[in-house]
Amino acid sequence: MAATLCCCHFFCFSQNKNSVWCFGDSAGIDFGSGVPVTFQSGMDSRGSCVSISDNNGNLLFYAATMPYSGSNPAFSTIVFNSTNSIMANGDSIFGKGWYQELVIVPNPANDSTYYLFSIGSTTTFGLCYSIIDMRLNNGLGAVTVKNIQLQSFQQVDCLNAVKHGNGRDWWVLFRKAGSLSNGNNDWYSYLITPDSIQNVSVQSIGSLNKTNSGHTNLIGLTELYDFDRCSGLLSNLVTIEPEALPSVPYLFSCAFSPDASKLYVSTADQPTWLFQYDLNASNITLSKDTLWTISSPQYAGGGLKLAPDNKIYLASIYYNGVQFPYPYQDTVYNMYNMNLSVINQPDSLGSACDFQPYSFYLGGKRTYLGLPNNPDYTLPAISGSPCDTLTGIAPLATSAKGAELFVTYMASWQKLFVNAQHLKGKNITLTLYDVTGKLIYNTARVLSPSGVGGSAGGYFTQDINCSALAKGMYIVSLQTEKERLVNKFIVE
Repeated sequence: MAATLCCCHFFCFSQNKNSVWCFGDSAGIDFGSGVPVTFQSGMDSRGSCVSISDNNGNLLFYAATMPYSGSNPAFSTIVFNSTNSIMANGDSIFGKGWYQELVIVPNPANDSTYYLFSIGSTTTFGLCYSIIDMRLNNGLGAVTVKNIQLQSFQQVDCLNAVKHGNGRDWWVLFRKAGSLSNGNNDWYSYLITPDSIQNVSVQSIGSLNKTNSGHTNLIGLTELYDFDRCSGLLSNLVTIEPEALPSVPYLFSCAFSPDASKLYVSTADQPTWLFQYDLNASNITLSKDTLWTISSPQYAGGGLKLAPDNKIYLASIYYNGVQFPYPYQDTVYNMYNMNLSVINQPDSLGSACDFQPYSFYLGGKRTYLGLPNNPDYTLPAISGSPCDTLTGIAPLATSAKGAELFVTYMASWQKLFVNAQHLKGKNITLTLYDVTGKLIYNTARVLSPSGVGGSAGGYFTQDINCSALAKGMYIVSLQTEKERLVNKFIVE
């Protein structure tokens, strides 16, 4: 079954890109001044959420998996701009409402565009990415490319990103989901460079995974890995807690202390526990210290996250055992869902870490289980290492590329996502035919930097409702005054 992947990252106060958190039921925290200040965000998500700020700590955008009242009322990922409004073209991005299925990666090619990666833990949309361009809509941004699929298999709810050792490129890491009859221990690493997104390696290491759980863990298994920022490979597996069915806590989340000497693990069962491990101990397993336990409310524990103020915050959900806690009813406000718990001195052992339950008030907003899955955006290059490839070397030139057309059909949504990039020309026509040549769909427009669906750099994106289509193959044609691109998809 799944291990709790402790691929957490280390922060310091100067990390401005991580200065603002948006999570839960309209909760927000701005750490930019050094003293955390609460504000109201526009989301209402029980789990997966991400956010990113500029180099001065000003919020750029954030995203969360949540129900949307538009054309697709089921769970999906919604992107919000800095005014807490849905970003242009920012709806209907793949996501399923779990806990660690999103991550934002800056494009190494420039400082204005960002990749939003998402995974499918209980669906087969696999690993996908969308692109946000902050040059559009007067700096509020727009989604210019949506739901390009890189893998189609189900994945573990444990998506991570780590900056490459050269200080510019990025690794995206995920794990293939398993089943009770077909467990696996496959880890995938993708490398994001100024020129491409590359599937670098598939590595088999650690315990066999028989579920789609990774951020959460039902069997008590806790494993620790080293990650090589040069090669993208995991190594030096340490089993902190072995599988211990049937009587084990329901592990939910983990976080490292700022100096990486302590590991904190939370549970989300009844009772709820918070554990500390000393990673410098000769026997890490025996160093386990129970910092906190609570029996009511049920499943009180949630996500752990190291913040820019070098404190670790713990989210909680309130469940009274009767009413399903998401979304909260308008009358459900209490100390459990209106506060975060805080580990004030996480580098210290035992009670000296100063854990204070329900001590950080969210200004009248509410929390569920999730906290932002933000990586360390300012992790420096590894100076003097073989993979510090940028030292003394001129920036790589981005090679010219021809136009590309991508189509992704999502059967459960009955929706087609059409994306194109490196287009030439200004006027574009999108046409959809069945295999007999019958015209099914047609639209024409002018590509412009400010238009939803168009962007600077020759990008195009369009969603098409396919609920009326019969089963079969369909042809997608995208034509400008200078070129014509064709692709196909199948409705099954």
